Amino acid sequence: MLAYKDEYEVARLYVSPPFLDSLKQAFEGEARLEVWLAPPTLFGSRSPSVEPRKRAFGPWIFVVFRLLRRLKGLRGTRLDPFARTAERRMERKVLADYEVLLEEIVATLTPESHQLAVQLAELPENIRGFGHVKWRNFRQTEDVKARHIERFRAMTPASTVGV
Repeated sequence: MLAYKDEYEVARLYVSPPFLDSLKQAFEGEARLEVWLAPPTLFGSRSPSVEPRKRAFGPWIFVVFRLLRRLKGLRGTRLDPFARTAERRMERKVLADYEVLLEEIVATLTPESHQLAVQLAELPENIRGFGHVKWRNFRQTEDVKARHIERFRAMTPASTVGV
């Protein structure tokens, strides 16, 4: 949740010397590289409910990757072109909600609610993937979280609820 693979990280990985060296070792001669990506901000829907189509990008995409790698300092700033995407907004909301949830758990934890508290604390680990895969995992996790929170609060002594 705190270290996700965003566009800058994907770019960094694709142009990293170890990755490029592994390609040279795996294939002989000059190879024409293609990378299949589904960037909803460039082509297709920006809606989290619509799965973007993957497209092949030729060698020129590595120029873009090198540029993105250098621009990672923009991550999270007002100049970050990806910061306003639905996915990035969701990631920030998940983190903020998680911090609030942890505060509630710490303030109201009992021996009886410990196991459920651990399950709640581990839920963000299920929000994996990229794009539509991450959205599907987010929705499923939110459903489970709502049920767990209800059960957790039912186990909490009345005097500590709302702390």
